[in-house]
Amino acid sequence: MEPWLAWTILIVFGVAPLVHVVASPRGGPFLPPAGTRCPLGPRIGWIVIVLVLGPIGWLMYMRRRRPRNQPPDAG
Repeated sequence: MEPWLAWTILIVFGVAPLVHVVASPRGGPFLPPAGTRCPLGPRIGWIVIVLVLGPIGWLMYMRRRRPRNQPPDAG
């Protein structure tokens, strides 16, 4: 495998989903909601999921971002 191809795969499937979760305005807060006992916020949880599962975790994040009362596009 060529080195440039390996770096491209690493960036596209590893770094890009992680950057998207960190930078997305709809990812939730970094801090936990008031009154919870968990020390991590929702966005930190998604970051951990994407780090562990990679592209599958990112797909889970994308599916969850859609509001629950909005039907999927019939497109």
